[in-house]
Amino acid sequence: MPDLHDLSAAELSAAFAARRLSPVEVTQAVIAHIARWEPHLHALYAYAPERALAAAREAEARWQRGTPRSPLDGVPVTIKENIATKGTPVPLGTAATELTPAADDAPPAARLAEAGCVLLAKTTMPDYGMLSSGLSTFHALARNPWDVSKNPGGSSAGAGAAAAAGYGPLHVGTDIGGSIRLPAGWCGVVGLKPSNGRVPIKPPYIGRVAGPMTRTVTDAALMMAALARADWRDTTSLPQQDIAWADLTLEVNGRKGLDGLKGLKIGLLTEAGWGLPPSADTAAAVAGAARLFEQAGASVEPMQPFLTAEMAEGINLFWRVRSWVDISALSAARRDKVLPYIRAWAAVGERTSTAELFHGFSQIGALREAAVAACQPFDFVLSPVSPVVTYPAEWASPTNDPLTTMAHIAFTLPYNMSEQPAASVPCAHDSAGLPIGLQIIGRRHDDLGVLRLARAFEQLRPAHALKPWPQPPAA
Repeated sequence: MPDLHDLSAAELSAAFAARRLSPVEVTQAVIAHIARWEPHLHALYAYAPERALAAAREAEARWQRGTPRSPLDGVPVTIKENIATKGTPVPLGTAATELTPAADDAPPAARLAEAGCVLLAKTTMPDYGMLSSGLSTFHALARNPWDVSKNPGGSSAGAGAAAAAGYGPLHVGTDIGGSIRLPAGWCGVVGLKPSNGRVPIKPPYIGRVAGPMTRTVTDAALMMAALARADWRDTTSLPQQDIAWADLTLEVNGRKGLDGLKGLKIGLLTEAGWGLPPSADTAAAVAGAARLFEQAGASVEPMQPFLTAEMAEGINLFWRVRSWVDISALSAARRDKVLPYIRAWAAVGERTSTAELFHGFSQIGALREAAVAACQPFDFVLSPVSPVVTYPAEWASPTNDPLTTMAHIAFTLPYNMSEQPAASVPCAHDSAGLPIGLQIIGRRHDDLGVLRLARAFEQLRPAHALKPWPQPPAA
């Protein structure tokens, strides 16, 4: 039997129901495992093991009475630091934030609490979530468990590291340009960026979503069953829908399971049109994944790039001005605490004209139109998650240059702007043993379809394609 900290949420739920395991012993095992890993990874913020054990005891009593709150009752979970949990300050990854306890749980935290999940901790992120990195002025430097000299990615940095290291099975990240999928890809876990509005979040913002980061597609779907419930506090949330999250069987034109692949038309996007080109290892891994779908009967066709420099650089300018406005509103003392890389990236805001800002903002709509049109001929699209495998832990981005800080998000950014669901699924490892993610993109609101195709890929993927989960360094 696997170690308790390696068990999936689905396995734990079944074991709790059969009384083969209790939430208390599982939480104790995860806490012991965290003690071995966390000094090396720095994935956690507001870690409260005693609080978690108290919650586990309450969950254990509910299972014993036969009244669990949900299938996830008693399952350990972490939540990204920028998702408010009542009573805990939200530093947003930066030492510039004044620490004030949150008044309420934000919607994702509230849904998981209602489901009975055992909250272990929050997870770390970079300053304002504006980096694909574990670099922060508030948190210790987060690292990748596959190689602690490498970056876990970001901005859901701690969540990606925690999922790969086995800090329990369930983790929540957020994503505005790739911040769930990039760390999921670089840490070798599953990450779903849902359709915008599918998982209510507060505060909502253009392109911003919350979603699951797990080791399996099945666990991501279990999380979605809890997270995807309408909440009035998110003014962009979708109406409540009865979605069969537990049914991950692909069905196309009456064909079920892997046989359903024979009815699918899949696009393959290997060039983003802007930014860094895919590395040889990345390109080979994605091409290999596409061949698996093709061999199973799907029609796989090349897809032309649609992202332009004008779109990407316009959105980048808009974000830089927005960050400059926020940072310039701080006192001088607090402003000096913001990561210098972020200050340098945002500095252009001081000299940007109104016309330039409007043009940059308008590129959100231009990219949305282009992405939806490019994907429309296909049922799903495959692409790299990132053009490169991960990079040094101390760097702020794969180029470590504020002027090219977005060059690696060309494959992920479009689907935040177009509001399409997109998942990162572990695909392969490079020659150094580091993970590579496959991105699966669906049409707007077809979140379940993306999960079903991701589950089909898990079944198609050869067992030798992935390496065993990383283990803590020897004491």
